[in-house]
Amino acid sequence: MSTEPSNPLVRLHALGQRLWLDYIRRDLIQEGQLLRMIEEDRIAGVTSNPSIFENAITRHSHYDEATAALLAEGVSSAEGLYTAITQDDIRGAADVFRPLWTASQGKDGYVSLEVSPHLAHNTEATINEARRLWRSVDRPNLMVKVPGTTAGLPALTALIAEGINVNVTLLFSVERYRSVHEAFVAGLEHRRDQNLPLDGVASVASFFISRIDALIDPQLPNDSALRGKTAIASAGSAYLEHLAMIESPRWQDLEHNHGAMPQRLLWASTSTKNPNYPDTKYVDALIAPNTVNTLPPATLDAYRDHGDPALRLASEARGAPALLRELAESGIDLEAACAQLEQAGVDQFIQAHDRLLGALDAIVREARGQTNLN
Repeated sequence: MSTEPSNPLVRLHALGQRLWLDYIRRDLIQEGQLLRMIEEDRIAGVTSNPSIFENAITRHSHYDEATAALLAEGVSSAEGLYTAITQDDIRGAADVFRPLWTASQGKDGYVSLEVSPHLAHNTEATINEARRLWRSVDRPNLMVKVPGTTAGLPALTALIAEGINVNVTLLFSVERYRSVHEAFVAGLEHRRDQNLPLDGVASVASFFISRIDALIDPQLPNDSALRGKTAIASAGSAYLEHLAMIESPRWQDLEHNHGAMPQRLLWASTSTKNPNYPDTKYVDALIAPNTVNTLPPATLDAYRDHGDPALRLASEARGAPALLRELAESGIDLEAACAQLEQAGVDQFIQAHDRLLGALDAIVREARGQTNLN
């Protein structure tokens, strides 16, 4: 009789990949659902972004009481409400994950909070905002999300050098991933040269997946064998780069002589955008040890129901260089597409951030009007 767990999420965890929930909402924290996901599904972290917070705060009543309490306490701006609400949620989730973070010696149990997307092209402002979030949230299992733009690279180096955990987000290009890893290593080397500890400084590089196929597929003929394959091939190429980088003498010194933890690849944007593709397409194909996949609730539920975990990414990666060469020969400029996706991602998060602030501003103005009437 087989003793293998029936839950595919648990079986996937046993293969060495970690699943994070790409969603946050206050009731999940306060009513115990998040803890149950840790216990029953082996969820090992949480990611957030402006779009997720916009969805949670504007479409659910769970925040009405908290918003009213903050207004009564004297919070008088949309920015003040946003800061208080989001950081309370992040602290609450981080506290739920704290035992896992402790038990895993800092490998698992992280909760990510993003700097303002308006700062994506401003290095110094990104550094200052990340420092402010790190101090204000005050949880060792926080990861500050910094966009992997050209301006974000020196910010990553500076923050890692200060011992701030960083989730580098909005990565689409393998070339940009190389630059991110270089910036991460440079930050650790700064710490080493100052005789500061490297153990306990954590980072992930969040490679966005399904948006690549959503952009590239329409540029290919309907009968092209390349449709639906660019994203996974890009991920496979990034994984090959990762394996090569952690075998380099430079990295081996940091890990074995100074206790540095590798920057794990994280697969983001793993919901399927094309309804003709399986809803677990960007989970099943990307399983490898010491990687992370962050799943929105619908994809998490789908994988729990009918996921088929197996170590497939190494096999996918072997064929990735040839597939990407074939893509280039067909006339697709993947680097240009990745640059387009990066800017579109920044713009999307700016729009979500601003919509949320607009909604909160309306609440503040309504509260002021009621006060004036009284």
